[in-house]
Amino acid sequence: MSPTSPTTSPAPTAFFGHGSVTFLGAGPGDPGLLTLRAVEALAGADVLIAEPEVLEVVRCHARAGVSTPELTVVDEASTTAGVPVLRDATNLVMEAARGGKRVVRAVTGDPGLDGNAGQEMLACATEGIPFEVVPGVATAVGVPAYAGVPLRDAQGTDVRFVDARTADDRCWTEVGASDGTVVVSTSLDAVAAAAGELVAAGRKPDTPLTVTIGGTTTRQRTWTATLGTIAQVFKQGKVLPSPEGHRPVIAVVGERSAPAQRDQLAWFESKPLFGWRVLVPRTKEQAASLSDQLRSYGAVPHEVPTIAVEPPRTPQQMERAVKGLVTGRYEWIAFTSVNAVKAVREKFEEYGLDARAFAGIKVAAVGEQTAAALVDFGVKPDLVPSGEQSAAGLLEDWPPYDPVFDPIDRVFLPRADIATETLVAGLIELGWEVDDVTAYRTVRASPPPADTREAIKGGGFDAVLFTSSSTVRNLVGIAGKPHNVTVIACIGPATAKTAEEHGLRVDVLSPEPSVHKLAEALADFGLRRRAAALEAGDPVTRPSERRPGARRRRTT
Repeated sequence: MSPTSPTTSPAPTAFFGHGSVTFLGAGPGDPGLLTLRAVEALAGADVLIAEPEVLEVVRCHARAGVSTPELTVVDEASTTAGVPVLRDATNLVMEAARGGKRVVRAVTGDPGLDGNAGQEMLACATEGIPFEVVPGVATAVGVPAYAGVPLRDAQGTDVRFVDARTADDRCWTEVGASDGTVVVSTSLDAVAAAAGELVAAGRKPDTPLTVTIGGTTTRQRTWTATLGTIAQVFKQGKVLPSPEGHRPVIAVVGERSAPAQRDQLAWFESKPLFGWRVLVPRTKEQAASLSDQLRSYGAVPHEVPTIAVEPPRTPQQMERAVKGLVTGRYEWIAFTSVNAVKAVREKFEEYGLDARAFAGIKVAAVGEQTAAALVDFGVKPDLVPSGEQSAAGLLEDWPPYDPVFDPIDRVFLPRADIATETLVAGLIELGWEVDDVTAYRTVRASPPPADTREAIKGGGFDAVLFTSSSTVRNLVGIAGKPHNVTVIACIGPATAKTAEEHGLRVDVLSPEPSVHKLAEALADFGLRRRAAALEAGDPVTRPSERRPGARRRRTT
């Protein structure tokens, strides 16, 4: 029998009536940096205790009913002094564990390097409460990696970590006398003071320095300077004074943070859509995979439902068709959308059926997402268009009815109430009988919140992706017309025509009617825009950073 891997072992076993505690490192901010063990621990938690900014990162991996007691400030003086607030985390952890709960205490970065998790561990040990530690990516290590600043190289330079908020004179003297890399945790408005401490302790004023705020997130921003010039760089760039002066930053001091090197290694901030706020006007279910793709390009997707999906007003037709599937009425069933798959699947579940009911029936699907939804249901499509992913593309590959080889001549087509007649007419022309059934209705969604509507009309978004003509009409109807600085990307010519009819300038057109190709096309646009700015010697800015002045009229 093979030994159990420690990374797959269960949480600590409770004893003496107690629960258990997992101290978990949530990393510096990017949810993708959570470890597999962290995700596993979160899924088994009864109680999840974390600061609000950490909860945002980890909560999606916890089960629906997990308890998340709020941490309260118990030391108001620490807030006004600008140092980390003391919270009642220890009491919350102990109380939940005493009650037999599986507790996850999530902290920023790594439990052993960031924060005061050690005190809470000691409290557990003193009371005999079993605990484990799941390491995370430490902030002082992860942020420089995302800023394109390696802390060591082949020469093996010494690396020192300093928390400027607690460093004493002896600490500054030691790192000042060293020629190694120094990673300083501090706040934005205290960077110049930390630089001054290092110069006073012996570091040369021309020593390179990088300062990163919002590290590993799409809000990340990095400044390069030297110990002697950082204060002037902040002043000239109007970085300070700022309401964000209290925000934590990571400063890296040493030759490895030289600007020339960072220009080549800043992989994260050079993503094609880095920091772009992209509006995704789709139904919530359809937006998920598209939003993930946009995040991979560095964008910040903002999902605004413009279409709500509702059952048909008269469900009897759909009920008869689903029963016909089981009784052998159809030779084919054709799905043209994810919503059609969802509608049929829901009917199956209502009748206690599963994917086995498709046995003996040929299944066609339009689009990669529709095909993926079928596979998730347990059905592998027999026919997907080899060319254009549309009704016309499906008809190009659909076989004509042959009475010798086709025992049944009927096709079940579940679709939206507003779908076009292209597919029905084409199938009839090929000799098939078609049961054209309304499987769901698409209706205009409710307007988004006021701040979202204002951002749409006021140029707060960098781009908007239109995936159908109805998303254009519905977005304009519920939220207003996007500002003229916003990049408009459309999935195909018909959608682009509708956008232009609404007075919008189309900047990006997908080469194929696919949401993923549309996202790729927007990323290519962003990449070309970035390259043009660099070639011209201009700063790389987002479309929303253009001064909104007078609205430039869009041609139709």
